[in-house]
Amino acid sequence: MTELVFREDGYARLCEARVVAVDERGIRLDRTVFYPTGGGQPGDTGVLRLTASGETIAIADAVKGDGPDEVIHVPAPGTALPEPGAEITAEIDWERRHRLMRMHTCLHLLCAVVPGAVTGGQVSDRRGRLDFDVPGSSLDKEAITARLNTLIAAGHDAAPRWISDDELEAHPELVRTMSVKPPTGAGRVRLLDIAGVDLQPCGGTHVRNTAEIGPVTIAKIENKGRQNRRIIVAFAE
Repeated sequence: MTELVFREDGYARLCEARVVAVDERGIRLDRTVFYPTGGGQPGDTGVLRLTASGETIAIADAVKGDGPDEVIHVPAPGTALPEPGAEITAEIDWERRHRLMRMHTCLHLLCAVVPGAVTGGQVSDRRGRLDFDVPGSSLDKEAITARLNTLIAAGHDAAPRWISDDELEAHPELVRTMSVKPPTGAGRVRLLDIAGVDLQPCGGTHVRNTAEIGPVTIAKIENKGRQNRRIIVAFAE
């Protein structure tokens, strides 16, 4: 089991750690700031810096391992691997991570703007998308853009909190996504609470305040089925 530093502090850029295992899939640490691919958010990239020598190992991706809290750090091709037991500093590409945090939080705001169940989604660097089960005639590109930017500029606080499995079961309306249900069975579920705007299960990383997102635009609204509409959001800069 890996200590997931990012789960409690999405702004942590680095941490000290120890290599616990190395195999053909990648490198496992006892603790990490690297978010693994999941929930529509890409895995982090960055470096592992060996304490003894100062040498760096480029990490091209982070993915989930076999256990619920296991993270595999995938090295760039041709990279020399560390020995188990080695002490390292794990450091993410912060600029990329922060863009992903901004966009992921923006997609939560999009859920608050657009009614209807979410049928899919993806966070990408500088853009993201959500698919909604809604009639196409109900979506207005300019109106959605304006409402999103109003919520962003209002500076709503955003923070993770936890509820029990039983509380989630008692409030099924919290789950907006039709295709992916939040993991249960561990006794509690992590939520993202954007004060007064949106509350739903999410294990990703997010900014602390919506003002950090910055201006956005609706790049495109696509028809993906009889009532499935894809809304693509991009940063305005």
